Amino acid sequence: MDVVSDAISAVHLGHPWFHRMRTNGTWCARLDPYDGAGFYVVIKGRCWLLTDNSAPVPLGVGDAVLLPHGTGHVIADFPIDPATAKTKAVPFEQSLAQQTEPPAQHDHHETETICGKYWLDCSRMHPLMAELPDIVHLPNRVGSHPELRAAIDLLAGELDEIRCGSCVALPSLLDLLLVYMIRAWMTEAPNGVWPRVLGDPVTAAALRALHSDPAAPWSTDCLAADAGVSRSTLARRFTTLVGRPPMAYLTWWRLIRAATLLRDTQDTLAAIADRVGYRSPYALSHAFQREFGVTPGRYRAQATARSADVGTD
Repeated sequence: MDVVSDAISAVHLGHPWFHRMRTNGTWCARLDPYDGAGFYVVIKGRCWLLTDNSAPVPLGVGDAVLLPHGTGHVIADFPIDPATAKTKAVPFEQSLAQQTEPPAQHDHHETETICGKYWLDCSRMHPLMAELPDIVHLPNRVGSHPELRAAIDLLAGELDEIRCGSCVALPSLLDLLLVYMIRAWMTEAPNGVWPRVLGDPVTAAALRALHSDPAAPWSTDCLAADAGVSRSTLARRFTTLVGRPPMAYLTWWRLIRAATLLRDTQDTLAAIADRVGYRSPYALSHAFQREFGVTPGRYRAQATARSADVGTD
């Protein structure tokens, strides 16, 4: 696994929810904050997005937007301000229920978007995910992010006509869309902390080693040798960029991996301890409770209940 894949996998719950929304005329919909990430892709027309914390953002055909922290927002067919949003916006679910069918003839006022949610466990957010801004706006510039554009085209094509295998293809394409939107943000934000972390060859090499085998008996000396630098150089660059020393990051990541395995598998605590690099289930349990404030057993019960809730949403 690489850092970006691990960062997404650690928080991703279940399958994404998605819908194709068609609207005509004047409309304005409100979605309250939630635990997850939202997205919009404009297929036809144009609209405006206003979050609880930012200025209105105009969206045109081909634009993609990721709201990685489930920020409350309003989406409308006209430039919207907070005061107007309070009086005009209807709940998002109501707007979906009132959406129009495809018009028989071309309608210049029609707006069509693909919208949806990724359910996330925000209690274990990797700092790469936490750094994402409230809005990741990816305009449809010619030649920009071809992989993202291809995923959008494939997604729109699958929604145009439900075909054999669509039940597998659609969730997979939506997961791919999330990866490509995060990749695109990293390209567009080279001065961000984690784009710089993964752009530094020494720190990136150490992170790749830790994420590829977190259970290995790593030391700063071993990581430095793997990265081809001195121990002091690795410690300084890693700590400066990541915000914690290599071994402290490894301890934290092992516990995040343990939490993910408790949530996603039925493995025993002993098996999980072995997979993440702890000598015994007791040692893992002690470290886990110190990090998360609950025992592994209690955490598993809570995670199971949360996953069941997501499955019914």
